[in-house]
Formats: sequence, C-alpha cells, structure tokens
Amino acid sequence: MENFITTQTKCGQIRGIHCDGYDKYLGIRYASAERFAYAEPVEHWDDVYDATHYGNVCPQNRTFYEHLEIPERLFYHNEFRQGQTFHYDEDCLNLNIFSPAGDGPFPVLVFIHGGGFDSGANYDSAIDGAAYARRGIVFVSIHYRVSIFGYLTHPDIREKYGRDGNFGLDDQFTALQWIKANIADYKGNANNITVMGQSAGAISIQYLSLSPKCQGLYQRAIMLSGGGMFPKFALPRPSENTHEYWEDLMATAGVSTLDELKVLDTKTIFTAIEELKSRRKDNTYNTMPVVDGYLISAPVDTLIDHPLPIDYMLGYTNNDMYAIIMGHISHKYAKTNHAYLYYFDIDAPGNDHNGAFHSSDLRYVFGTLNASHRPYDAEDTKVSEAMISYIVAFAKTGDPNTDHLPTWKPAGRHALHIKKPAGAIAMGPTNWFKLLHNTLTKGDPK
Repeated sequence: MENFITTQTKCGQIRGIHCDGYDKYLGIRYASAERFAYAEPVEHWDDVYDATHYGNVCPQNRTFYEHLEIPERLFYHNEFRQGQTFHYDEDCLNLNIFSPAGDGPFPVLVFIHGGGFDSGANYDSAIDGAAYARRGIVFVSIHYRVSIFGYLTHPDIREKYGRDGNFGLDDQFTALQWIKANIADYKGNANNITVMGQSAGAISIQYLSLSPKCQGLYQRAIMLSGGGMFPKFALPRPSENTHEYWEDLMATAGVSTLDELKVLDTKTIFTAIEELKSRRKDNTYNTMPVVDGYLISAPVDTLIDHPLPIDYMLGYTNNDMYAIIMGHISHKYAKTNHAYLYYFDIDAPGNDHNGAFHSSDLRYVFGTLNASHRPYDAEDTKVSEAMISYIVAFAKTGDPNTDHLPTWKPAGRHALHIKKPAGAIAMGPTNWFKLLHNTLTKGDPK
C-alpha cells in the first residue's frame, strides 16, 4: 500500500508518494501551451495537486502507428516499453521529481529523454530516479513536445513571435527555468543543477549550452550518445529552410492554413505524416531543432567552440548510432572542453548480438537492470553502481572521482573504459577498429 505525502510549495499544495528513502512527485505540470505556441510556465495551482501518477506523453507516431513489424522498432519496444502504458495528450508539459529523505538542500540532476526529437517519454522502463534520490540527489525527468508539435515551422508563427520552430527545445528551456525557480520546495539546491540527456536529449543539452540565455540555469551537463560536432548535414538549418517540408505535410493533411492545422485531429495529422515519410527521405532533418535566432542564435558550427563555461561529461557505446562518428566527435568535444568522457564497452547480454547498442548504457546509468528481460549478472550490477557513483559525485562537485573508484581523468586521447569485470574499469584508449567494425556490420539493433 502506497503512503502519500502532502507538501506546501510556492505553487500550492502537492500530493506525492512517500517511498523508502525518498519522496516522489509525478506528472507535475511545469507549463502549458496551445498547439504551435510557446510554453507559459505554471506559477500557481488551486486545491491540492495530485502528483501520484505519471503525466501525459506528447502524441507521436507510435501513438497510432507503432510499426512493430520493423525489427528496430520491435527491438526498442521490447527493450524499454514492453508492458508499459502511456497516455498521449498534447497537455504534456510535465515533470517528475524524486526528492531524498533528509533536510537538504541537495544537488539536482535533470534528465532529458531521447527519441530522435520525434518520440520518447520520461518514464520508459530504463528511467527511474530512485537510485539518485537514495544517494542524496534530487532527480527530475521532464516531458517536452516532439515531432510536429515540437518542431513545426511556419511563417505565421514567426510573424507572431519573431521566431518559429523549436517548441520542444523551448519546452526544455522553460522546464529548466521552472526547476530553478521551484526546486527548493523539493529540497533541491537551485544553484547546483546538472542537466543530463541521452541521444536527442543530449543533443538538446548541447544546443542549450550554446545559448547565453541558459547561463546560470545549470552548472554542469552530461551528454550521453549525443555530444560533439555532428556532420554539417545533421546540424540545425535556418527555420525558413524547413517551411517547404511542413507545407507539404499540410497539403497532405488536406489543410492550407496554420489555423486549420491547429484544429485538425491528432490521428489525421499523424496519418499525413505517415504518408509523407513514405515518399520523402528528409523527414529526420526537418523534424528537429532549427536555427531560430533565439535559442539557437546562429549556425551551430559557428557556436560550438564557445559553449557555456560549465563542467561537462560525455559518454558513448561500442555500437552507438554511427559508432565510429560518435566516438570521434565525442573525443574531440571532450578534449576541447576539458570534459570527462566514458567509452561504454559492455555488449548487452543475450543472444541477439547487438553489442553495446545505442541506449544500452541507460539501465546502468539508472540502476534499472532488474527491470529488463536481459540476463544481467552481479558484475553488471557492480558496473551500474560505479557509473551511478561517478555521476553522483559529478553532480555534487563537477568532479566524478571518489576514493573508492578508479581515477577518471578529463579526456585527451583516452577515455574511461567501462567494461566487465567492474574492477577492470580504467582510463584507456578506444578500440577504433571495433567501433568501425560495429558501424559497418551491426548497425541498428534488431
């Protein structure tokens, strides 16, 4: 039987769940937004806010078209979403807070989920804040808008706001502002915040960390499988360069104006997106952040050498997306920014032979190995505990090193080589041949 707790905050009273060693508050609305409008932060609620269940997830393709007949889609469904229930609704700007027992204030760790800017949720089965809360860290995971609701561009939007696109990125920015203003009510230290993201979440953090608007919002950044200077074709383009794509989508959906699109039902929109994806090859590069002159003020390749002067940590896996490229850009970024870098080199146990596939490090990072179908062993648990301990130390001080773990030096030619047994973790060179081999022979997991 769950025990409930009611807490007084600046926004009003909130009801959460009391757990062993921490309290958790789920589905807290941090902002509201109409379709294709920028978010407005929540400052107050009436009555007692019920934060005892996870919040809505932004509608996305898999809401209507899961495509589990595609091996990669089925793989990730089984890996991270099997048996879970998600409620999809555009009223999705919510976050979860895991607050440690004790008085605080405690360091804060904010997680931004991945999903290619097109999908994802903040409570996939790999993601859980309990391990951090039990170690004296206030853990926060956020939802933001994805797909068309997160990244549509249109001249009418620019005319109204002076910018267009990047609704999802702006949601993250708004969430960080809300967290800084309100986290003290959950025993968090508003002046000691670390942001951590994976894949699209990591890429988002990198873009936010190129914006002076984020100065002071967080003191540290952790980017898993998404830090570094991507090839130019994968970088944000000026928003106006994506207008044609969204005009094609609108025509496919049978509407000609933004006002018509604003009231079109969600399934019709995603049915049109399905058709568009079937006949165009540039969908990924149009459903992602753009140079909007606001959060991304200029082309990323002109900003990348001057990120916020904060502490950085990066990581990648031996069969990451385009593993050889991810390894190269991660090393280059880490060396330039005196960052801590890890190379995760533990092939996922099981008979599918996908190596350390993209996202395979997440269960280690969150201590959720037991929630997986895979036959993880005691050494995997030890590696997970080490990774969590490194991240906790980094979130507290900006230095991941502790007395009981192998020394982790800022990256140069070497990275922290995370492998089994846990006692073998050490600074060392990356196996570039292995990265190339996996890139060429394994590709997407299946």
